[in-house]
Amino acid sequence: MSQQSLDTVFQEWHDNQAIAEQMIPMIGSLYRHNNVVVTMFGRSLFNRSVIRILKDHRYVRKIEGTELSVQDTFPLVKALTELNLGPAHVDVGKLGVAYKAHGGDPVAFLRDELAEIVDGHDPAGNNGQPKDVVLYGFGRIGRILARVLVEKAGGGNLLRLRAIVVRGRGDIAKDLEKRASLLRRDSVHGPFNGTISVDAEARTITANGNVIRVIYADSPAEIDYTEYGIDNAVVVDNTGIWRDEAGLGQHIQCKGVAKAILTAPGKGDVANIVYGINHQDIGEEDRILSAASCTTNAIVPVLKVLNDEFGVEHGHVETVHSYTNDQNLIDNYHKGDRRGRSAPLNMVLTETGAAKAVAKALPEFAGKLTGNAIRVPTPNVSMAILNLRLERETDAEALNDFLRRMSLDSPYQKQIDFVDSPEVVSTDFVGNRHAGIVDAKATIANGKNAVVYVWYDNEFGYSCQVIRILQHVSNVHFLKLPRARA
Repeated sequence: MSQQSLDTVFQEWHDNQAIAEQMIPMIGSLYRHNNVVVTMFGRSLFNRSVIRILKDHRYVRKIEGTELSVQDTFPLVKALTELNLGPAHVDVGKLGVAYKAHGGDPVAFLRDELAEIVDGHDPAGNNGQPKDVVLYGFGRIGRILARVLVEKAGGGNLLRLRAIVVRGRGDIAKDLEKRASLLRRDSVHGPFNGTISVDAEARTITANGNVIRVIYADSPAEIDYTEYGIDNAVVVDNTGIWRDEAGLGQHIQCKGVAKAILTAPGKGDVANIVYGINHQDIGEEDRILSAASCTTNAIVPVLKVLNDEFGVEHGHVETVHSYTNDQNLIDNYHKGDRRGRSAPLNMVLTETGAAKAVAKALPEFAGKLTGNAIRVPTPNVSMAILNLRLERETDAEALNDFLRRMSLDSPYQKQIDFVDSPEVVSTDFVGNRHAGIVDAKATIANGKNAVVYVWYDNEFGYSCQVIRILQHVSNVHFLKLPRARA
């Protein structure tokens, strides 16, 4: 390549950086003033860096087979700011691909594509009433939920994190600083994106302007949330202490609480919900819900679409799962089999209830699946291996093409992601917001036998599924545009 060609490529990169920099405040304004979330094939562009925006544009080449640059999408983003849009998730990637083929005036093009929300903005902010949220417990999942809730608060998400509940630790000021520090810094997910301050006298942690009351209590029975100005709240219990209706019912007995959601598999009559699959079954009378497990959330959407398309006779689920706080750092007594052995040093064969739990969300899978789990020495991101016997024959190419389409243009777009690279490893999926990610290069299919590998961030991806349930029970709904094309 000549020096002139090298200079041209370098200049094009800088030009694209400059365009992406111009897009950032436009995307932010749409988010804050119109409740419009601009996405790129399902990936949010709000609060993203210039490099991340450019990388998300490159992603289109892998899934659509066509180049899409910020030079293609910038006119559309600019046109979005000129329209009086109502709340929605607007996929500028899909619009960009269509606009390249369509051409013409971008404003006229968007008026047609987004007709459902044009002139739908309500400057008085009457698109819904905020819902109070309380996090009962502030461990791994609790802190990630807090991060996501704070991140979404500026865009009219209508979910307000009002309080967290923890047990007392003596020196309140020191305790608050330690909890704020754990929210501020995370060894897996990196630093908090913003600012955090503590007011020991008021017993609050303020994150990006969100004032969060820290309530100290040893049981739900001790709390009257209305004393803190909290009412009709949804309590998200991420302690795992109570998993049945009697235990979780303690939250419902508290003044100021409307519903309780458990971030673990529920027992007994507690409904296990996998968002995207059976969340529509939630009724107004359902006050206690479970968000199932991270593994169940990862595999159920993939199993659902495969069963709908090919039929599943039976199968086995093997989970390769990162170690959790339930295991020991070094060998020590543990009531569970094998879990007493050092988590950072061993692969630990253990049980998983995910295979049986699938039937709670998909009754048609009752008795069809077996399962086991291997805990491995990694702190986050897991994998589920689905070894299935299908009712209809297929091959790896057809199976992957179907799953790719499901990840792009289906109701399961937020649940199923798709990657087709021979080089990806577990850390590449830290922070992925999907319930599961299909690894196309690992797919095996021969006749009616198929093996599908599904990665999942068992902390962050799962937390995003919990947030989606929170939005649903709080009547926070956004159109996703453009609509899937026939």
